[in-house]
Amino acid sequence: MNQTDITSIVTDGAGSVISEITETTSFATIQEQVNRTAGILERALAYFSHAVPSLIMALAILIIGVLISRLIAGVFKKTLKKSNIDGAAKSFLVSLIKVILYMVVLIMALTVLNVPMSSVITIFGAAGLAVSLALQNCLSNLAGGFIILFSKPFVSGDIVELDGSVGKVITIGILYTKIESFDCKTIFIPNGKVTDAKIVNYTESPTRRIDLRFDISYTADYSKARDIILNIISSKKEIAASPEPLVRMAAHNESSVSIDVFVWVENNDYNEVRYALLEEVKAGFDENGIEIPFNQLDVYVKELNNGKLKKQ
Repeated sequence: MNQTDITSIVTDGAGSVISEITETTSFATIQEQVNRTAGILERALAYFSHAVPSLIMALAILIIGVLISRLIAGVFKKTLKKSNIDGAAKSFLVSLIKVILYMVVLIMALTVLNVPMSSVITIFGAAGLAVSLALQNCLSNLAGGFIILFSKPFVSGDIVELDGSVGKVITIGILYTKIESFDCKTIFIPNGKVTDAKIVNYTESPTRRIDLRFDISYTADYSKARDIILNIISSKKEIAASPEPLVRMAAHNESSVSIDVFVWVENNDYNEVRYALLEEVKAGFDENGIEIPFNQLDVYVKELNNGKLKKQ
């Protein structure tokens, strides 16, 4: 046997050994992967078999909790209908109760699923901070809505003056107060401005005083003018006898004497009586020769007459 034959035998043997080792290694790797996959599947099945009851329980809590929340909100709504709370406040309170109850139900369901509440609270807190920074004006109006609904400076149907606008309150929303002016304009005022502004409620009291001032000339008979006004007042059944109407001299002006007139009427009669007094007092003064002074301008024209000024 020559050297070439020996080399060939050694090479063939080594190739066979390497081939067997490679096949053995490949089989071991495949077996290892199969075992690992089987382990993952077993753990997944074990987790789901353990989690399915929790999922079913959480789902049941959600469904039953929502139904109970709606039932409680319905009972609460019926109770509020019997109270004297404003309509806008009633709807807001019902919505608030629903949100609180739904949050309680959601927290209970997450607790059953073993979700850490500290993480949930942290997420809600961060989200709340971001929303509050982005919606500062809306939150100001929301706070104003709370103040209006519970402090009740006015209610729906009142005649009020808000932020320079006068009208009837239509609705009190969470963010805006809606009023209708006397010329039928709809005005939305942010609740934040309402709480900061001076609020004049004309219907808080059942009666309202009409304040008028009439001017007569110094040459006119004051007593006669006063009697004319008192006679007109006495003819108006809408004017209250108590408090007693007041008609008195108020001021000595440069070219007139002022007479103040204060009378009390029901809120619904305010405009009609005020207009009637203005019209009838003017007519009474004219009939009785009571002069009402007005601003006038005297014009003098000067001409030259032989180099001298001549006044005409």
